[in-house]
Amino acid sequence: MTVHFKNVSRRSVLKGSGAAMGLVIAAPLIGNHVMAAAMGEEGLTKSVYLSIDLDGTAHINIHRVEMGQGSRTGLPQIIADELEADWDRLVFEAAYGDKKFGDQNTDGSTSIRKNFDVFRAAGATARMMLEQAAANEWGVDISGVEAKSHRITNKATGKSEDYAHFVAAAAKLPAPEADKVKLKSKADRTFIGKPQQNIYMNDIVTGSSQFGQDVRREGMLYAVAARPPVVGGKVTSFDKAAAMAIAGVVDVVELPTLTGAPVFKPLGGVAVIATNTWAALKGRVALAAVFEGGANAGYDSADYEKTLWASIEGKDISHLKRGDCDAAIAGADKNYEADYYVPHLNHAPMEPPSATAEWDGDKLNMWVCCQDPQSVQSAVAPFVGKDPRNDADLASIHVEATLLGGAFGRKSKPDFAVEAAVLAKHAGKPLKMVWTREDDMRHGYFHTVTAQRVKAAVKDGKVTAWKHKAAYPSIGSTFNPAANAPGGFEMGLGLVDMPFECENLQVDAGEAKAHVRIGWLRSVANIQQAFAVGSFVDEIAHGEGKNTADMWMELIGSDRKFNPSLEVTGNDPSNPRSPGYGNYGESLDRHPLDTARLKAVLQKVVKMSGYGKDMPKGRGIGISVQRSFVSYVACAVEVEVSDSGELKIPRAWMAVDCGTYVNPDRVRAQMEGAVLFGMSIALYGEITAEKGQIVQGNFDTYELCRMSESPFVDVAIMENDAPPGGVGEPGVPPVAPAITNAIFAATGKRIRRLPIRDQLSV
Repeated sequence: MTVHFKNVSRRSVLKGSGAAMGLVIAAPLIGNHVMAAAMGEEGLTKSVYLSIDLDGTAHINIHRVEMGQGSRTGLPQIIADELEADWDRLVFEAAYGDKKFGDQNTDGSTSIRKNFDVFRAAGATARMMLEQAAANEWGVDISGVEAKSHRITNKATGKSEDYAHFVAAAAKLPAPEADKVKLKSKADRTFIGKPQQNIYMNDIVTGSSQFGQDVRREGMLYAVAARPPVVGGKVTSFDKAAAMAIAGVVDVVELPTLTGAPVFKPLGGVAVIATNTWAALKGRVALAAVFEGGANAGYDSADYEKTLWASIEGKDISHLKRGDCDAAIAGADKNYEADYYVPHLNHAPMEPPSATAEWDGDKLNMWVCCQDPQSVQSAVAPFVGKDPRNDADLASIHVEATLLGGAFGRKSKPDFAVEAAVLAKHAGKPLKMVWTREDDMRHGYFHTVTAQRVKAAVKDGKVTAWKHKAAYPSIGSTFNPAANAPGGFEMGLGLVDMPFECENLQVDAGEAKAHVRIGWLRSVANIQQAFAVGSFVDEIAHGEGKNTADMWMELIGSDRKFNPSLEVTGNDPSNPRSPGYGNYGESLDRHPLDTARLKAVLQKVVKMSGYGKDMPKGRGIGISVQRSFVSYVACAVEVEVSDSGELKIPRAWMAVDCGTYVNPDRVRAQMEGAVLFGMSIALYGEITAEKGQIVQGNFDTYELCRMSESPFVDVAIMENDAPPGGVGEPGVPPVAPAITNAIFAATGKRIRRLPIRDQLSV
């Protein structure tokens, strides 16, 4: 199979590739309607997602970014299926940053679920226009022709022609109305729901793919920076002469000082510009830069944990209240209570951030390992004298997203791209901003640190109350320094949407001020909230002498679809701006919270793992389940714990219901990767701070799971016709509680704080 791929430029969008463009299908940016723009042989004005050359070659503009999750393969599969395309005749165009492509932020597990309908409609519209052109030529009704694998056949005569034969005629036809676009049935699909090799596979295997660090421009300079080790700190002195004395160093430049909300701004400091990376790094050492700490210089993570627990004891910020938990607890036969703690975490992508900038007069070209090229445009603009609210100014910043060697949310924050743009403008030459592993580990954005207290009441053998409080710095603090407690959007990631049919349910938050830049990490607040909920269900089950799977089923209760917004504190259903349940940006009509689906994945993973069976001494299986990003995932993990406390995880099982899926190979890969990601969080993940400075610097002090620790992972994908849900993130949340529950089953030791590290050897 030959797969053609190239990076698209503004010029190639206008001119086409190779043959003149004949048919252009432009899907809108919002909604499910489709419009088509048809041009003849003279050229075209623009294409949004799909265009077809006169020789039948189909060009697919992929507006999302590739970081290993397979979105740049899955999205073309959708169009190719409805187009009835020959995969070998597709050219994949990696779209640059431009608002005409709609939302390009490859984050939140949205690439397939937010674009499935639009991409299907774009492909189907083109197919129908080609079919109509064939029907017109053959003098038959459109129902008398059939498209298949880039050809159209006359059903009556058997005559068949390649798409190329009809492109010019199709380009002159009006597009079918949106409600007349005929989509294929599930049974007739050829690409959707079928395995498809990643379009980059050959390039990756041969080393010809381009990641951020691979970008080269003629005469390019390289830069690294000495940044304040404390957020909000400032440089007080540095030795420019010593740095300039290093062979290859050409300049030393102060970066803009961070003021106000961090957003995606540079942290400040001093950059060293050189003819090669090694010289820049040597120059940075020679700088001997000294910084003052600023307002966060006193931040100590060990002391801050005490602050969080004091917040748990303090005033409650109500997010949901059903019934009267306090009364139920007071009148219970038995009460349960537990505290859970999760520290700061780092994204730690294998490829640290990098960005290359090249100015051409007033125009800026950038190549960035980013998750959202539009965000790069907006972040860079005010630092280079451009208005992010002005379309022309944004268009003058051309951003191409390279492949990402991992991201997990870090590369949706393009502070490093701003540094590259500023320094390239100063240098007057192309320039690459290089971040080392230590740079990203100590100067990145960190997953928040969390304290949680959970209480439950049992009366007559039934859980009658669940009271949950969480305190942690909000992601909102990155954009608004006044944000000093978890926001409703964060509490909606596993707490206010708890699926429990419990007559008394209360969810509160406690205040917590941020002292580092808080940034979303794969599955966001679900990480800590699923850990607490999944662990506490296991604790109650053990205390009540019940199987944990049975306890989950009892708590979830009846099969139903429910709306947490109806119980969210302060919500006014008549006011569209009233705080409600966010549902990961989806409507509850399209993606309801469905307890039947949640129970189904739980039952599936119980069956797969044999959960509940007798296990030898030192071995146990733990389970947990979570709905996140409108998908449902259950996890079971088997552990082995030696007498000395050595932990091994030989097997894990994942059951996922993500609704309609496009590429089952990528779904399985994401679940397998989620197990390893969740294991790293549970076993090792911890970022600490002393005097405002991050202690960890590389993989020796911030450990990740190694290949030798990888378990065998068995993945089951549930089949149904529900709309697509997320895949990249939903597998992570149930992993950590499944591991700690398995440890309890194996040893009787309860783990309530992460990471586990040496807790088993104590």
